[in-house]
Amino acid sequence: MNETAQQYVQRITAHVKGKQPLAVHAATANKLARLVKGVPPSTLRKRPAADKWSASEIVAHLGDAEIVIGFRMRLILGAPGSPIAAYDQDSWVTSGHYEKRDPRKSVEQFGVVREANLALLKSLTAEQWKHYGMHSERGQETIEHIVRMTAGHDMNHLQQIERILRGKGK
Repeated sequence: MNETAQQYVQRITAHVKGKQPLAVHAATANKLARLVKGVPPSTLRKRPAADKWSASEIVAHLGDAEIVIGFRMRLILGAPGSPIAAYDQDSWVTSGHYEKRDPRKSVEQFGVVREANLALLKSLTAEQWKHYGMHSERGQETIEHIVRMTAGHDMNHLQQIERILRGKGK
């Protein structure tokens, strides 16, 4: 998908309009676990198209993205205004061998890291929610914005997994 950074932000944040981002954060790990429960790993690893990620690869991506988000938030909290590097998610799929990862272990990794990130978020002061970093592609991003983006990212990928498992791909 070719889109600008601004288009990406708009598309992702549209998923959380009218929703509480922290509630989405809190629910995602259980939703992921329910989606993959009882589904054979071979089914989870099947790509809907050669250029589309499998459900298993999406779950691995969510796990790695959660590590990145946690690091970014901690970086910002420790040094407000810090630069935030972008990363090439497609190269991570390849270099991280997402196709070989155990999808249930990826769900477990996601859940543990998300729980740690939620504990951090619950401890923040009102002022800390406004701390920001400078994303290399999207510019200034506050903790509050990162949380909203992450919730939208969660919802985007949960819907994608649901479509794949229903055989609708995309």
